[in-house]
Amino acid sequence: MTTNILVVDDEKDMTRLLQRTLEPELNCRVTMAFSGEMALNILGLADTAFDLVISDIRMPGMDGFDLLEQLKQKYPDLTVVMLTAYGNIESAVAGIKKGAYDFIAKPFEQDEIIFKIQKALERSQLISENRRLQKACRNESLPLIGQSPVMQKVFEKIALVADSDVTVLITGESGTGKDLTAKSIHALSPRKNKPYIPVNCPTIPEHILESELFGYKKGAFTNAYRDKTGLFQEADHGTIFLDEIGDVGPTIQTKLLRVIQEKEVKPLGDTRVAHVDVRIIASTNQDLQQKIKDKEFREDFFYRLSVITIELPPLRDRITDIPLLCDHLVTKNCEKLNKPTKHLSENVMDLFMKHPWQGNVRELENVIIQGILYATSDTIQLADIPINKNGANDCACMNLGTDMEQLTYKEAKENTLTQFNHNYIGAILSMTEGNITQAARRCAMDRQALQQIMKRYAIDPEKYRSKPSGT
Repeated sequence: MTTNILVVDDEKDMTRLLQRTLEPELNCRVTMAFSGEMALNILGLADTAFDLVISDIRMPGMDGFDLLEQLKQKYPDLTVVMLTAYGNIESAVAGIKKGAYDFIAKPFEQDEIIFKIQKALERSQLISENRRLQKACRNESLPLIGQSPVMQKVFEKIALVADSDVTVLITGESGTGKDLTAKSIHALSPRKNKPYIPVNCPTIPEHILESELFGYKKGAFTNAYRDKTGLFQEADHGTIFLDEIGDVGPTIQTKLLRVIQEKEVKPLGDTRVAHVDVRIIASTNQDLQQKIKDKEFREDFFYRLSVITIELPPLRDRITDIPLLCDHLVTKNCEKLNKPTKHLSENVMDLFMKHPWQGNVRELENVIIQGILYATSDTIQLADIPINKNGANDCACMNLGTDMEQLTYKEAKENTLTQFNHNYIGAILSMTEGNITQAARRCAMDRQALQQIMKRYAIDPEKYRSKPSGT
């Protein structure tokens, strides 16, 4: 794609010099404007967007500062580089304070201006990719949401790595959206139409995880009655996401290191290797550096995984995103639960903004799901959510139907357990649309154990299953 640059200078010889200098070196198209007014007219009428504006400071009529001010108002993401006469550097610095990206002193050396314009265009490309990422993330299937400065940095990192094949390590507390970040990277990459295979490492016993990842040959071990293709081979030409990589043992770490280095896997019981073209994204909520010190994680494997690291902020560090997240989560879950559209009361939103959210966005979604289920009107009130007025999570003791002090210890304990299980398991079943197997995996429980709890507390999975439209 050709890059478009607008050069603004009342000295026509200077604009033509910049055109002759930049077009062959940067494979770009340079449009010339001889005044600030002419530049604004070109920007307003142009069919194609400009990636960069290079403007002189001293011009008759509208000078470079006036033009910069109008550009920042009308095109806030547009990158602007100022031109200034040698010896007038103070004016250029003032331009940067007003929003210019950089300045170039005249007369200039060709190598200098090429280098500076390349850097400015890289900034423009990053902003464009960031905008594209946020647009994609607003899609229902990739709800990675946020406008806070810390999330903008996350979006920039995602845009930076999406087009490459480098291995990415996503770090952050549980519930911050590591899986959504991995999906976003894949969705914006050249591999987006190829397989995306997530692997939840902690939920699979290590001896089974090894055969799942790398496959096996018939007869490799007891009950290996047929060949099995491993997940790495299934993800060929696509992306594999190794969720919570900090929980895998040293044997699998060694084999994964080989996959990264050699791009090949060896199924259990096979004497041959299979070559794979797979992009690896991993995540962890653990301190891998400490695990390295404790001899629980291979240092060479860590550095292979963390070519690029994306650190996701906890929700308490981006509270300005909470209203935006709430709007999305309420709309999404009302639809999933076949409930009329609801909204949060001002008191609830005020409480959400003060709550510490130790479970991050996942905790926020669980609380919202319960609020949707409990609310009897189109407004979710404080009484409908499992957080008390002091901001503490109170899901085990809310809405018990009687005063705790009037109960015996045994009765209070049973009521508390009943409410907790209905709240917690109900929220998980809502997220999995009544799928007990997926719910058990999210709870880190065996399916049979979860079914026994559901039976004891009369939790009906049908209540949480999506109904066909029109019923």
